[in-house]
Amino acid sequence: MPASAFEPLTFAHGPSMANRFMLAPMTNLQSHPDGTLGDDEYRWLTMRAAGGFGLTMTCAAHVQASGQAFPGQLGVFGDQHLDGLKRLAAGIQEHPSLAVVQLHHGGKRAPQKITGEVPVSSSADAKTGARALELGEVEALRDAFIEAAVRCEQAGFDGVEVHGAHGYIITQFLSPRMNQREDRYGGDLEGRARLLFEVLEGIRGRCRPDFNLGLRLSVERFGMVLSEGVALTQRVLASGLVDYLDLSLWDVFKEPAEEAHQGEGRTLLSHFTGLERGQTRLGVAGKIYSGADVQACLDAGVDFVSLGRAAILHHDFPKRMAEDPSFEVAALPVSPDYLREQGLGPAFVQYMSGWEGFVAPASAG
Repeated sequence: MPASAFEPLTFAHGPSMANRFMLAPMTNLQSHPDGTLGDDEYRWLTMRAAGGFGLTMTCAAHVQASGQAFPGQLGVFGDQHLDGLKRLAAGIQEHPSLAVVQLHHGGKRAPQKITGEVPVSSSADAKTGARALELGEVEALRDAFIEAAVRCEQAGFDGVEVHGAHGYIITQFLSPRMNQREDRYGGDLEGRARLLFEVLEGIRGRCRPDFNLGLRLSVERFGMVLSEGVALTQRVLASGLVDYLDLSLWDVFKEPAEEAHQGEGRTLLSHFTGLERGQTRLGVAGKIYSGADVQACLDAGVDFVSLGRAAILHHDFPKRMAEDPSFEVAALPVSPDYLREQGLGPAFVQYMSGWEGFVAPASAG
């Protein structure tokens, strides 16, 4: 029987979500250049916790200084970040919402103009000028993810999510197009997934038994192959390492992008909802803009939804849907003042202005 959006969701480790709404991790550019927490980022996130999200996730927070992909990105790579992280965890937990940090490294998508360092990746990349990580550097990267999780635990967060999606460092190892390594972190899918599983195993081994651990994956684009995405997903679900898998599909209702799977009359999501998942929860993100969309995802067999744009437009989307199951997000474009009312600071409003059709241009005169 499909779940209700407003029933609790239990996990194998850690506390339950009060409902089925997760705030998607979103770039917002609102922290300080050194990665310490900014007041605008704090306000943006705590407003979503107050607005009814059962789990409030930070933006992608970089685990090494060299992994910073955006200006104003939250950092988790040093103890200098602890005070802000403690404040943020406590602020989210003032509401019935789990506090979770997304762990991230940009890899070749961490620009030298931001980090001051030549970007790194699984393999050298002429387009970005990235160099291949040495074996010892891959191991140091693995350890940085694990240490960042321990730091988040120390700060009082309920858990962390490993960012394995959107073409960042984990995807750069998983992708057969981007990973041309010939050591144990390359080759077949098992080798290319080795870094991911070592990170997950390390976090599970170092953090307390009731620490929640999630994973975000992209299963197409960035050189990913759907058949490998399905196999990897099944392996993750069966491993018991993670409490939930957060699939970023860009559009939860679309067909697969691969030509071989088009015209089959089934959605990309349907390739994953039938997999044996044991105690691992399965969630999905991608163009979920209404109460009907939320329920359609739950009816399709997922355990929760991860909301991005809908949460930008409505800090209290879950509460609005509770009052009106057919609630739909505000029509675009919206004004900068509207976004400020929803808790976006100046840097975030400016960032959203770069999204075509999202923010109305300022009126002249």
